[in-house]
Amino acid sequence: MLDVVIIGAGQAGLSAAYYLARHGLIPERDFVVLDANSGPGGAWRHRWPSLTLGAAHAIHDLPGMKMGPADTGEPASAVVERYYGRYEEAFGLPIHRPVNVRAVRPQELNDDGAPGPVPGSPLTVETDRGDYASRLIINATGTWDKPHWPHYPGLETFTGRQLHTHDFQAASDFAGRRVLVVGAGTSAVQFLLQLSAEGVETAWSTRRPPAFTTREFNPDWGREVERRVNERTAAGLPPLSVVGVTGLPLTPKYQNGIAAGTLVTRGPLRRLAPDAAFFEDGTRFAADTILWATGFRAALDHLSPLKLREPGGGIVMDGVKVAREPRLLLVGYGASASTLGANRAGRAAALAAIDQLSVPTPA
Repeated sequence: MLDVVIIGAGQAGLSAAYYLARHGLIPERDFVVLDANSGPGGAWRHRWPSLTLGAAHAIHDLPGMKMGPADTGEPASAVVERYYGRYEEAFGLPIHRPVNVRAVRPQELNDDGAPGPVPGSPLTVETDRGDYASRLIINATGTWDKPHWPHYPGLETFTGRQLHTHDFQAASDFAGRRVLVVGAGTSAVQFLLQLSAEGVETAWSTRRPPAFTTREFNPDWGREVERRVNERTAAGLPPLSVVGVTGLPLTPKYQNGIAAGTLVTRGPLRRLAPDAAFFEDGTRFAADTILWATGFRAALDHLSPLKLREPGGGIVMDGVKVAREPRLLLVGYGASASTLGANRAGRAAALAAIDQLSVPTPA
């Protein structure tokens, strides 16, 4: 019987593990971290090689150890993998990998073994490496394993190649292609600029005008972003995409892309044909490839036995606490789904776990 099982060894999961250990829980005896990856780095280890450290969103230092200087021209995946590996070793974090979590289930059994609610009963974490019983779960699985593929009329008739941000490797792979990029986030913008630099013909489709902003991304802005996301999760509504709240920073590079016509959207898609895309304004683009930069959803399928969803599709949250299931603390969902809030969420989850574990189990 463990006190805490952390699922996921990305930024939020490592932050939670650090604070659990700092507050007296013993690695391996009291808590473990289960990670589906074969090595350190979380979702960062899967990012495309052309996403260099200088082009990536800010990589925040983990608590207790700074990342230190790094080559901005090196792939961010390599930098973060190395940093997270050092971090895990330095603090002796109990990472079990690769472990795929299949389901988290309640153990609702009375003393006679019959089904029934029992205050303080553990949760069972079912994995491909055996089961774990734990008083509390900190879920930090993020979104990388749940790419969102939207549907449009005619999608099934399209005969060209389709891929998602999740599968992108290099712009050079698209030489000689005609690529439709769908999505209004940072990834879509960066793909368009990289493809254009390779001489690839592109078209850009967004459901709404791109949210370019000149606002300074400072701590006050960060708090406002978290507040707006948390308003939705507190109401049980699905979280908005990060860019839906933050906007896109109007950097000189992006301004040049707009001036060149590369970062000018054709508007919403209306339908797809075997070899073309048609937009709401009636125009057509002859495409042989679609790159869906349409974001990700929270990877929570393994939590479905806990029946957490509200009728609106979201999960009611109070910070990192799940209203329907007090034995579950959820990070990497809502405001903590980006590097902006992951450290704070990991700390909050660890402190909430410590607080719950210090309360005697009701008789």
